[in-house]
Amino acid sequence: MIPQHFRLEFVTPDRAVAHEDVDEASLPGVDGYFGVLPGHAPLLAALANGPMWFRKGNEVHYAFVGGGFAEVVGDRVSVLAPVGERAEDIDGPRAEAAKQRAEQRLAAPGAEVDFERARIALLRAMSRLDILKHRGRS
Repeated sequence: MIPQHFRLEFVTPDRAVAHEDVDEASLPGVDGYFGVLPGHAPLLAALANGPMWFRKGNEVHYAFVGGGFAEVVGDRVSVLAPVGERAEDIDGPRAEAAKQRAEQRLAAPGAEVDFERARIALLRAMSRLDILKHRGRS
């Protein structure tokens, strides 16, 4: 019999972001988004920076995941990420300021800029802002 729910365990080195039973989840894999439903086949996937969501009944919760890995085994999904936060913990003005700083760094001609680091900072800030937009609609 296929289970109705699975346990989502989303942790970073600093804290547990989520530790609850859910009905469905969508995660940003490095090769694209993938969904998980109860009874999913075992899976180990590398994660990209981006928004994720999970559903409990009719409630959809959004979060930011900053890379890492997801493991699906049995009735458990473990997300291990260096950075992660729930939508309600995202500071909108701080994310907007980070986006502007990254854009300025990337636009600076000839400056001593670590472009890959600035690009990642821009993607993270944009993902956080996107999550806040989704959260406003839920």
